[in-house]
Amino acid sequence: MDFGIVQFTSDRGLAPSVLAPLIENAGFSAYYVPEHGHIPTRRDAAHPQTGDSSLPDDRYMRTLDPWVSLSAAAAVTSTIRLGTAVALPVQSDPITLAKSIATLDHLSGGRVTLGVGFGWNLDELADHGVPPKRRRTMLREYLEAMRALWSDEEAQYAGEFVNFGPSWAWPKTVQQPGPPTLVGAAGNEKNFKWIARSADGWITTPNEQDIEESVLLLKQIWADAGRDGDPQIVVLDFKPVAEKLDKWRELGVTTVLYGVPDDSEERASGYLAKLAGKLGLE
Repeated sequence: MDFGIVQFTSDRGLAPSVLAPLIENAGFSAYYVPEHGHIPTRRDAAHPQTGDSSLPDDRYMRTLDPWVSLSAAAAVTSTIRLGTAVALPVQSDPITLAKSIATLDHLSGGRVTLGVGFGWNLDELADHGVPPKRRRTMLREYLEAMRALWSDEEAQYAGEFVNFGPSWAWPKTVQQPGPPTLVGAAGNEKNFKWIARSADGWITTPNEQDIEESVLLLKQIWADAGRDGDPQIVVLDFKPVAEKLDKWRELGVTTVLYGVPDDSEERASGYLAKLAGKLGLE
């Protein structure tokens, strides 16, 4: 089990090119960022944490582009994994998005982890023409089509939402048949069956800490689906507690992520050093 940092990027926080080297130098293994292209001011969709249309943080409307952010981080680091928690692929063109991700994986030497979500903000999805009741199918097709572009010499795909004939597209991703894909969603049977069919693992939601039953359920569904090995499991944590981390390690959690204050380089550096000490990182 390793440890990483998730930054809620914004135009008021530290630039990824500043924060990412601090994360790597402190001994952490991963750097994750979120995605929101825009937030409609009038919405019917409730935020999972507030239960209504209000937002718990104004950074939702100020979020930096994840692929530009991770590219900046890739240029000034050499070892940390570069991930999204989470990206919203269905809000982009799949061919263009596949090119961006493949380029980032190529330039970073194969360090990309693609965390994706179904999208809680249905009003945001609607502005991109995503049918709310079909967003899971749309995401599955996007991932399948992108994997074809990442791995096939002549890629093609025919689906309900994605269609293209035999095509050339390079670079291919260093990781084959593409970067590991993790789904950020509630830990329930419906989501785990989707993961076992179409992804490589699970990212917990911020409200989930008692995950033992969920992890066991995911592993059972994974095995029943005929998948080899174990799914990757990334947990969003708030405070390192040794007993809890030991339990997660035994369960097979692969990565634990912590947030970081990013209002100043001095504060971020001090926090990372303190956190690394508590986690026993070198």
